[in-house]
Amino acid sequence: MTTSGSSFVQRYRIALLTLLALILLPFVIGLFEGASPFEVWSNQSGMSRFLQGLAIEIFILALYALSYDLIFGFTGLLSFGHSMFFAVGAYLTGIALKSFGLNLWQTFGVLMLAALAQALLFGIVLPRVKGITFALVTLGLSSVFHIVVMSRELGDYTGADVGLQGVIIPDFISPATERLRLYFVTLTILVVFYLIYRRFVDSPLGRVCKAIRENEGRAQMLGYNTFLFKLAALILASITAVIAGALHTIYQPIVSPDIAGLGFTVTALLMILIGGVGTLHGALAGAAIFRLLDFGLRRYLGESASFVNGAIYVLIVLFLPYGIVGTWQLKASLSIARMRQGWQRLLEMVGVNVERRASRE
Repeated sequence: MTTSGSSFVQRYRIALLTLLALILLPFVIGLFEGASPFEVWSNQSGMSRFLQGLAIEIFILALYALSYDLIFGFTGLLSFGHSMFFAVGAYLTGIALKSFGLNLWQTFGVLMLAALAQALLFGIVLPRVKGITFALVTLGLSSVFHIVVMSRELGDYTGADVGLQGVIIPDFISPATERLRLYFVTLTILVVFYLIYRRFVDSPLGRVCKAIRENEGRAQMLGYNTFLFKLAALILASITAVIAGALHTIYQPIVSPDIAGLGFTVTALLMILIGGVGTLHGALAGAAIFRLLDFGLRRYLGESASFVNGAIYVLIVLFLPYGIVGTWQLKASLSIARMRQGWQRLLEMVGVNVERRASRE
């Protein structure tokens, strides 16, 4: 293995091990319940099939959290209408498949146009409003969309307050017959977007977005057109959230209007607060913790789960203000800094002793 290859593996060893574990997870669970790899592949294994579904939900939430982390955690845009991005993808996918009979590739093209359009719609107000005003404007836009999808006039398409139901998913990716394939497709999409986001935030474009988050006025003084950089972040986040919404409809073809409300935006904010704002890894970890915690508590506590969930989130915010991943990274950086200081002091002491001996001789 080359030096560059070994350094890459060393740097991303935890991520690579996690990816390997996720690839093997369905088959390992199948072996524990006595199912062969062939039975797992043909979707005949009960527990493995159930865990695949739970993992697909986590992957979808992780995509959604990544998109919000980009505009809030890295660019500093506090949006209260981010659920609209997700809901547009979910509703358009359902309407395209059910009402217009489009195939997945045609639906994908429609989704990309919609993602670009709604990012431009949010971007129109960027030169005029900032901070909490931007948050309120995005909340207003999202609320209008929420009212539209719940209206009776569009009930034939959106299902109004009941939700969009009866979406027919193509057989080759249907969660009923090809859940394992959908599992790997969703995992692949998540990995691809994570790599895109990692490249984005490490690029000069991403560094300018971070500068806008810290001090937009200073970035403008340096000659950057901050509107274009914020718009680029919005477009990428919109595309990601739209695809997450489309996967949501494919996995569970009942689209509830709740995903278009303010509560679902708060869900995205909560996930990145749990994991760590502006960390990317934190969005993934926050989505997993959020979904697993909600599933576990509802299974064993029933209606009391919401209260316990809320208490746990408050404790996380109080005692881990940088999130789980953010706090871990902060402690790791502090430990490395202290180790460097210790080595520097040790070398200085050795150097002083050497100089004293040389002067005596």
